[in-house]
Amino acid sequence: QVNCCAISPDFQFVLTCSDDSRIHVWEAKSGALRHKVTGHTGPVKSCCFSPDGSLFASSSHDCTVRIWRVDTADCLHVLTGHSKSVETVSFSPDNTSVLSAGWDRLIILWEVQSGQRLKTFMGHQDAIQCSAFSTDGSYFATGSWDYSVTVWSPGNDTPEKVLNGHQGNVSCVSFSVSGMLASGSWDKTIRVWNPRTGALIFLLKGHMDWLRTLTFSRDGILLVSTGHDKLVRFGGCAWVKLY
Repeated sequence: QVNCCAISPDFQFVLTCSDDSRIHVWEAKSGALRHKVTGHTGPVKSCCFSPDGSLFASSSHDCTVRIWRVDTADCLHVLTGHSKSVETVSFSPDNTSVLSAGWDRLIILWEVQSGQRLKTFMGHQDAIQCSAFSTDGSYFATGSWDYSVTVWSPGNDTPEKVLNGHQGNVSCVSFSVSGMLASGSWDKTIRVWNPRTGALIFLLKGHMDWLRTLTFSRDGILLVSTGHDKLVRFGGCAWVKLY
């Protein structure tokens, strides 16, 4: 099973990770395999490129996070600190830190350059499946099997907001450039929030099975979602400037 894919900021490479414990780096234009990356000893659950495109990160059922170079596929750091499967990994917009979270309910912020742990956040009551930074780096959000979305500030130990309303596990989160936060759930719905106030802006229905992933377009107007109903849905979100 392929668990996650990502495209590099310059659109040159596609990154995929899967249950065979491997990561593949593909050339986007030709489809050629650039690197077959090994190192994890369990299914690789999440992967992402750094905003500057020079690095990628991966998280695994083997309880580790790894940071790699894109050009050589060399592993720069193996980040250890989780006690259970690491389900999600995200780079900060300024490339300086990486966020990881998973079944142990811990959220760990790591320094990219040194690989050192910067801070640990706790608050969810069940496994954490997804995470994302806001585009300006002032917030990050995590979605959990406790049905909640939690908004955090990297500098504070306690949550800024806990967003309740989903009736199932929260499986995906994404920030728009305008500051909106979207969350998708096993309850088949997407909720779009103002993360600063906690207000619900939109409740989007239409998927017939649980949400797998979602993302905003770069201009923040279009929201794209995929689900286990084998559908890809595109929807326009009214421009709501929150920053």
